Amino acid sequence: MEVLINAGGKGTRMGPCGIEKPMQMIGGRHVVQRVVDAMNGAEGIDRVLVSVSPNTPETEAYLKSVGVETIRTSGEDFMMDLHESFSVMNGEYVMTSPSDIPLMTPSVIDYTLEMFRPEMESMIVLVKAGIVREMGIVPSYTRYIDGEEWVLSGLSVMDREGTLEGKYLNEHCLKTEWKELAVNVNTQAELSLARKLF
Repeated sequence: MEVLINAGGKGTRMGPCGIEKPMQMIGGRHVVQRVVDAMNGAEGIDRVLVSVSPNTPETEAYLKSVGVETIRTSGEDFMMDLHESFSVMNGEYVMTSPSDIPLMTPSVIDYTLEMFRPEMESMIVLVKAGIVREMGIVPSYTRYIDGEEWVLSGLSVMDREGTLEGKYLNEHCLKTEWKELAVNVNTQAELSLARKLF
């Protein structure tokens, strides 16, 4: 399956720090490189693409210098960027991921792919909110399902053509307790936490 790693956002929650969010260093590697490496290590992924934009020129230059395939988007709106990226991809289904989940592992990716079935149309990966809070993170977005609180990890599998057609996709949830997806580096505090974990 193809994977699209989104690295073209403005990173406004990180605040002014002089370095693009995907280029932040964690454990001696750029955070976007950690996500790329996890995807390249997964058996079920056969093509890795990273969407970049005018918001992330350093990220684009770095990825090209290390041979990672990039797609240039406008960077103005997430869904617009997604459509721009999907329009130049080939797969029937695409795994999508943020560029800021440094703990992600190939095994998590492969298990997610094993759980996806085409009839689902789309599947999002959730992490139990208590797990995220135990790690010292205040979740930005949560969802209650059957009385339990869950955090959207950002990892998902989507019907590419259906998305481009504007079709309403059935949404299935993969509920997990994966600490590997609990840390999204969106703020300075989360960046400090991720560095401590490494």
